[in-house]
Amino acid sequence: MTATATNTDAISSAKGWFARAEAWLDEKGKGAWIAAMVLGFIFFWPVGLALLFYMIWSKNMFKSRCKTRIGHSMKTTGNSAFDAYKADTLRRLQDEQDSFEGFLNRLREAKDKAEFDQFMDDRARKARETAEDAETIDG
Repeated sequence: MTATATNTDAISSAKGWFARAEAWLDEKGKGAWIAAMVLGFIFFWPVGLALLFYMIWSKNMFKSRCKTRIGHSMKTTGNSAFDAYKADTLRRLQDEQDSFEGFLNRLREAKDKAEFDQFMDDRARKARETAEDAETIDG
């Protein structure tokens, strides 16, 4: 066996290991890739950096499955009664989400107003106390 054959075997063995590791991480999902990258940074930072570059370069990390699901949910099934029900339900859920987000915004605004009013009351109280202290010292 020559040195070239040994090197070729080593390279194909490394490629097989890498392909198996990549397939395993892909099977586990984005969380596994991120965990591997973080662990790479913790134990030996060049490995974490290499994984980060690989994830960016392969562009698999930034594919949005959500968009596919939304597009899939808008396709018709061929059953007009079900499609009408699905469209009505999706519209109702969107309305409920919008209402809830509006409620949360009003809640945040009320909380902010209460905090601001408390701040102004504390400020006015401190100003009165300072004025009273100044009168007692002068008087």
